[in-house]
Amino acid sequence: MTTEIDMKPYFKKYEAIMSKVDSVFHKMKGDFPQEVACKQGCSDCCHAMFDLSLIEALYVNHHFNQQFTGDKKNALIEKANKSDRQAYKIKKNAYKSSQEGKEEAEVIEEVSRMRIRCPLLGEKDLCEMYEFRPIACRVYGIPQAVNGKGRTCGFSGFKEGESYPTFNRDIIHDMLVVISNEIVQSIGSKHKKMGDLLVPLSMAIITDYNEEYLGIGSDKENAETKREGKDDSSDK
Repeated sequence: MTTEIDMKPYFKKYEAIMSKVDSVFHKMKGDFPQEVACKQGCSDCCHAMFDLSLIEALYVNHHFNQQFTGDKKNALIEKANKSDRQAYKIKKNAYKSSQEGKEEAEVIEEVSRMRIRCPLLGEKDLCEMYEFRPIACRVYGIPQAVNGKGRTCGFSGFKEGESYPTFNRDIIHDMLVVISNEIVQSIGSKHKKMGDLLVPLSMAIITDYNEEYLGIGSDKENAETKREGKDDSSDK
């Protein structure tokens, strides 16, 4: 990610939300110790499909590039590329199904059941970036409302039909979109709708969030920057 844009204020806002989310999860785990089955080595959530808001994608990308270098980084990027191709294929088929007349709710339900191994899931089924994992990973094991529909981990002990405190992911999503749009406005991006964009974690890892991608500067300036980069590389 480009170093000329100060994301610290937005990362701080995001981390404040993460802290509240963690508090909710730990309270649920304390109140329902038999039902919350999350434990070290369990990786069910690491195969679930979900997308990240712009602020989450930037946050993951930033810490990924800080934490990994050399062969390790290249290996993770290769895994991310593989995961991203799988996600693209699934979403392409889902779009085709919707165009053929299948109900949107049914398509969404089918996609939610799809499984893709997270590129950050290590060989011992431990997260390579656990401290900086997205919010969806942090609340996977407790009852949630997503798009107005209740969900919970299949390994949990929460019983269908019974009433439990429920974490509303939709509210958190709206909060993240607000921060994302603040970023878009503050950097003067020409991509006005970028704050509403959602991407898989794999895409967040492999994307170069530079000025051109973020829509900063004129098309002429971006073209000149790209041309200068090519000229520099040809001299090496």
